[in-house]
Order: sequence, then structure tokens, then C-alpha cells
Amino acid sequence: MAQILSGREAAQAWKSHIRKEVAGRLAQGKRAPHLAAILVGEDPASQAYVKGKVRDCEEVGFASTLITLSEGTSQAELLEHVARLNRNPEVDGFIVQLPLPIHLNPDEVLLAIDPQKDVDGFHPENVGRMALGLPTYLPATPYGMLLLLEHYGISPAGKHAVVVGRSNIVGSPMSILLSRNSKMGNATVTLAHSKTSNLKELCQSADLLVAAIGRPKYVTADMIRPGAVVLDVGINRVDGRLVGDVDFDSAMDVAGAITPVPGGVGLMTRVGLLMNTLHAARHR
Repeated sequence: MAQILSGREAAQAWKSHIRKEVAGRLAQGKRAPHLAAILVGEDPASQAYVKGKVRDCEEVGFASTLITLSEGTSQAELLEHVARLNRNPEVDGFIVQLPLPIHLNPDEVLLAIDPQKDVDGFHPENVGRMALGLPTYLPATPYGMLLLLEHYGISPAGKHAVVVGRSNIVGSPMSILLSRNSKMGNATVTLAHSKTSNLKELCQSADLLVAAIGRPKYVTADMIRPGAVVLDVGINRVDGRLVGDVDFDSAMDVAGAITPVPGGVGLMTRVGLLMNTLHAARHR
């Protein structure tokens, strides 16, 4: 049976680390890090996710601001809120929760965020700095996965990592981070996707398999190398239940270690956001 890589356990450990640093800042007369979020519309998943971020801030001693806007908010109105947060010296970092209502242009909003406050790590300047190995804010989900591996003492160095899924939010940046010459890098990485012709064989060769393709139970047990570490990024609702991109029940008999859904990578994404905000506060 595989070891369960609990995002809940790892998140609590990293939050404890963050709390201690925040307490030290306050003892030195510095203010608490401040994270803001803009939520447009009433998407239930987005509402739940942002509320979780607010609770995280309370738990670690951050200040937080939540700006809720109606579904009919215009592009100009949203950009004005972004500009205000850019100018606010009391806000260290902020996010605009995605997805946005269909009439809004997310690319224009992303480009309007000050890269120094882009704690989601999505701005092209920060993506470029990540690719060059320069100090920057890392995309929260890949960052969270690296923190999860670090908590469990799993080093990617020398391993063959296969990342299934090439999104700009998870798959592509994860492939870059795992291949960098860094503490939680130095893997040999293959970036695959749904159109990869020999996907099953590639997955079977992976010491570290990242499933981020957005399809429920897409990665089956016969695609997993015995003893491999499996990170499941997927969050899919099937028959009222949340399931990942990995067929968890069958994978448990093959993998050496695996993240559950829920209770795995999703919780670590929020930790990645907290860590980015802490970095922002250090450098402002």
C-alpha cells in the first residue's frame, strides 16, 4: 500500500513555520504581511476557495482583504480595483480569483497586476524570472507541490519526472521547476499531454508522476511504475464526489506514495500563496 502524502499534514507544518516568522516580524515592530483577493461573481468553487484563503491568513497572522464584486462588473471597474491594490502600500500581494465571468478578459487583468504584488506567480515577468532561475514568486500550485515533497523528504534530484498536462498554471511551470538546478529540482523531466502518442509507456517510466490533465481518473494503475511517487493535481466532481486525475483506489496498490483528493495538493496551493505573500512582505 502506498504512503499517503497528506496535504493537510504538510500544510499545518508549513503554516506553523509561517506563524513563527510573522510573530518575529511583529516583535520587531514590523506589520503583518497583507494579502488581498478580488472575487468577481458568485461561482461556488471560487467563493469556497477564497474563503479558505481568508481563514489561512487568520491562522498564520496575516492581514487580509477580500473585495467582492458583482457578476456584472465591467472590465474597466475591475481594472480600477487592480490599480488601487497596486498603489496601496499596505498590501504586499493580491490575487484576482479565476475563472472570471465570461465577459471579462483575464489576460488583460493579469497584465495589469504589478509583478511585485503578483503572489499567484502568473504575470509574464514572474514566469520569465522563474524560467531563468531568478528570485521571483512561483505559481502557487507547483510551489505547493515542491513544499509537499520537501515536507516528506522526497527529493526529485536524479529522478525521471513525468508531468501529464501542459497548462500555464500547473503543468508547464512544474516541468520547469523540477528541472531547475535547485534544492527541489534536478529531475529529468518529460512534459506530456493528452495528445502524447506513447503516454502510457512514458508514465510507466516515471519515478515521479504529476497528473494535471483535468480528467477524472485518467491515470490508471497500469500507467504507474511500482513504487513511484504520484502527485494528483486534479479536482473533478463525479456523482457528487470529488475525485482526482488518478484512479486513487487502484493506484494505492502500485504507487510508493500518493496524494489524496481531496486533502492533497489543493491545500498546498494555498500554502504556496501564503509563502509568496511572506516573501513579498520581506522585500517591501
